[in-house]
Amino acid sequence: MGISDRIPKSKSLWLICVFILFHFMAAEANIVEDFDADSFVETEEFESTSTQDAASTESPAVEEEDIAYATPKPPPNSYMAETFDDIVKFSKTWIKSQAKKDGVDAEIAKYDGVWSVEEPVVPLLKGDRGLVLKSKAKHAAISAPLSRPFKFGAKPFVVQYDVTLQEGQECGGAYLKLLSLGDGKLTEFQEKTPYTIMFGPDKCGNDFKMHFIFRHVNPLNGSIEEKHAKRPLGKFEDSFSDKRPHLYTLIIRPDNTFEMSLDHEVINTGNLLEDFTPPVNPEPEIPDPNDSKPTDWDERETIPDPEDVKPEDWDDDAPRKIPDASATMPSGWLENEPDMIPDPEAVRPDDWDNEMDGEWEAPLINNPACSGAPGCGPWQRPLIDNPNFRGKWKPKQITNPNYRGVWMPQMIPNPNYFNDLEPFKMTPISAVGFELWSMSNNILFDNIFISDNIAEAKEFAAETFDLKIAKLEKGKGGVLQRFLDYSNERPWLYAIYVLLVAVPVVLVIMCCCASPIDRKAEEDQASRKKTDAHTSDDVDRPEGIVEEEEDNDDVGDDVDEVEDAEEEEDAEAEEEDAEAEEEKEKPEEENRDEDNGEEQDDKEEGSSQEEEAADGLDDPSSKSDEEKQPSPRQRRKPRRD
Repeated sequence: MGISDRIPKSKSLWLICVFILFHFMAAEANIVEDFDADSFVETEEFESTSTQDAASTESPAVEEEDIAYATPKPPPNSYMAETFDDIVKFSKTWIKSQAKKDGVDAEIAKYDGVWSVEEPVVPLLKGDRGLVLKSKAKHAAISAPLSRPFKFGAKPFVVQYDVTLQEGQECGGAYLKLLSLGDGKLTEFQEKTPYTIMFGPDKCGNDFKMHFIFRHVNPLNGSIEEKHAKRPLGKFEDSFSDKRPHLYTLIIRPDNTFEMSLDHEVINTGNLLEDFTPPVNPEPEIPDPNDSKPTDWDERETIPDPEDVKPEDWDDDAPRKIPDASATMPSGWLENEPDMIPDPEAVRPDDWDNEMDGEWEAPLINNPACSGAPGCGPWQRPLIDNPNFRGKWKPKQITNPNYRGVWMPQMIPNPNYFNDLEPFKMTPISAVGFELWSMSNNILFDNIFISDNIAEAKEFAAETFDLKIAKLEKGKGGVLQRFLDYSNERPWLYAIYVLLVAVPVVLVIMCCCASPIDRKAEEDQASRKKTDAHTSDDVDRPEGIVEEEEDNDDVGDDVDEVEDAEEEEDAEAEEEDAEAEEEKEKPEEENRDEDNGEEQDDKEEGSSQEEEAADGLDDPSSKSDEEKQPSPRQRRKPRRD
């Protein structure tokens, strides 16, 4: 009997349960460590990004109890640094559009959306305000001039702002427009107002977009065409539904490269010359619009073989299926009985009008006469495949000797060709504005920053947007939200979470719901172990060998279990010794009852019995069969140290 055979099944299941729990707890610990490490790396990257190129500027003070916020001072060289904290300044700078939308009914043509400067629905920083679009399903437009026009030259262009979709977003945009320098009035700002760049998020249904559109001027004729950036590779869909502040940053460099970021994470990069549709520069050659295909141009690769002849026995009209001539009508088929008959029990309704409803007919029911027959009505032979069916004959195909390929018009130089190698030099920008229509309200815009200095933009974000995020992470839901975000980025973790709960529950149910037969077998096995009863494999072997094998099997037993078993054996042995003593005392009491008067004889008889007992101890042959059996105490296994 091996060690595994002596371990109860329930204990084995519990051992498996403990092992699996330990395994998954270790896996979960690694996940938590990775989560903490990722959070630390993100924080470290954020801190390094915030301080890069601005080593001489200290980060904003953050108190231990709360995060202090103060309206940052605009850098002297910035073109706009709008925080919306100063309501008086806002009322003087920002201009609400009074224009009307072209091409729509007068009732909806007005830009009558409601704008307001106020704190967020969930305040994060004391004294921080933003520009809020209060209305939905209305056209809204508002704009403000830059401190001075931005002219694209040798320095990069940076625009960033943060958006909080406080009610989420169903359908609508939250993008901004950088208006082109011109003579237009901001009070007439509307959808057709010329702009240089449009940048920001947009969504409707399941269509998520991150716009970056710039209007390119044709150097030949001055016409303007919109160029759309390729779709971002990074994920940004959650920003429309999580109701958290998000920072949108666009950087365009003089080498024509661009970079789009969401919350300091790059989601799209590319080149103005290569990653826009349609391309900035047209093709140098175009198909000749006046060229036409020759009448004798043959584009067919194969043609029917003119020498192929249809075989004489080919029947184009042969059907695919024909009646089976070998079939016979089954015996008992009732040809004169219809399958369905009018219901004889049906009665015409009283309100039936023949003129209105037509001639009344009883509903049809299955013919009862056909219930015992193989069929009723006219019998028809079943159809089988026609062995002579070959289909419509067609001549085989051969290679066309006159094939000349697919005709294409000849290429000619593009008369409108140009090669603009500096699309970065766009139309100068003089103002920034929001021209929106949205099905969601309470869209908050904040911290608009336009500059030619990337380091200043990062510093401005560190003093505004980054403080909001720090406040959120410091709140009650910060850790939980990071944990959910971490899990959403790795969906396979949910399978581990389910196993962590399901596996222990299943094992506990298996252990608690073990069948009575299994429990009885375990009890019998435990009983045999305690009493050292011989099993079937012990027959025909000397007792000493059996005991020696059992001793060898017990080497792997737990020390505590062995000691408990020995204590129980000692108690059983003492009980059996006491019973044996009582058995010996019964004959002596009977002899004393028979002859109470002869006490002396009883004493002598008792002495003789004691002498015989003493002689019996010296003489093994005088022992009875019962006394020859070893007592439980003698059979007990030796105690191991």
